[in-house]
Amino acid sequence: MIRTLVADDQEVVREGFAALLDTQDDMTVVARAADGAEAVALTAEHGPDVVLMDVRMPELDGIEATRQIADADDGPRILILTTFDLDDYVYDALQAGASGFLLKDAPAETLFEAVRVIASGEALLAPAITRRLIAEFARLRPRQVRPEALSELTPRETEILELVAEGLSNGEIAGRLVLSDETVKTHVSHVLRKLGLRDRAQAVVVAYESGLVVPRA
Repeated sequence: MIRTLVADDQEVVREGFAALLDTQDDMTVVARAADGAEAVALTAEHGPDVVLMDVRMPELDGIEATRQIADADDGPRILILTTFDLDDYVYDALQAGASGFLLKDAPAETLFEAVRVIASGEALLAPAITRRLIAEFARLRPRQVRPEALSELTPRETEILELVAEGLSNGEIAGRLVLSDETVKTHVSHVLRKLGLRDRAQAVVVAYESGLVVPRA
């Protein structure tokens, strides 16, 4: 059972997402939060597996709430809820420790799949819009010096990190490189361990900020 927490300052949105999640046999909503501070407190109290986090909330915004929750040991995965006019916050949210994001008007089935993917820890949600947005925000940030840990990656691991940063799933990477899904999964695990990262979302940020992957024009 995937335990979820929904944080949004708009009651109709908060209750709507909660009602949808509760229709699934493998999901349950353990708490609802009306602001970031409440989200942090209720996460500590209820220990959800996935937090659906709005960005603009009173008391404490979703970015800072994400950062505080992600800093905790064995914290939940965080799925940012956003709209097109909030897109400029998405990259900041990934830097803060979010594992992905979802547009608020996404279909119900997309929401369910997003929660399952984030809960599994296997992949960053990466439809074309995600790749485009990450590239756009990375372009606006000054490039940082490559982490020394990147030099510890094998050529194959570096290649796989580049494909992860482009938004490809394990299956898509396997098809591109003619490898098994399990082999790709193993390589991704090695990349995360060597770079000291918790998930693929952080790997995407590192790849862009280090200049390993250059945003496309």
